[in-house]
Amino acid sequence: MFHKPRGCVVTRSDEHSRRTVFDLLPAWVHEQGWQPVGRLDMDTRGLLLFVNDGKLQEQLSRPGVHRKVYEVWVRGRVTPEHAAQLLAGVDTPAGRLRAATIELRGGAGGKSRVLVTLDEGRNRQIRRMFSALKDETSRALKVTDLKRTSFGPVQLDIQSGQWRWLTEAEQTALDA
Repeated sequence: MFHKPRGCVVTRSDEHSRRTVFDLLPAWVHEQGWQPVGRLDMDTRGLLLFVNDGKLQEQLSRPGVHRKVYEVWVRGRVTPEHAAQLLAGVDTPAGRLRAATIELRGGAGGKSRVLVTLDEGRNRQIRRMFSALKDETSRALKVTDLKRTSFGPVQLDIQSGQWRWLTEAEQTALDA
């Protein structure tokens, strides 16, 4: 498990010379061929799993196998009506996108805090879903901070930039 910080990309090497997750991990992770499961865009932080087994990587990457939970901060007020729209699905330039669950968690300073659960992860899905919604002034809702807090049974419990081995119980739960 790695807590990916904002500002690095999930790739082995980057043609634009940006910092990658492999720059932040011990060299042996790259050298031994460990692979990230899924992706988090450059501006998203949070839980990222690494595996050294192609079959397991494929299994964990399949849509619907393990839900992922994200803490999302959105500029503006996210209403119960917005939550209902996200659960039903919203049309975006990338197609129809929906959340598996939505929990409104309040907010502060003109921003809303929302927990979003996905059972599939499409490119920039959460950002695209919220931008398809309008606030009370007809302005698109904008995600200002996005953090993956869990991947199936595995919960993020380390500081940004740190990594740790999964426990035996976490490994067993992921394999189930």
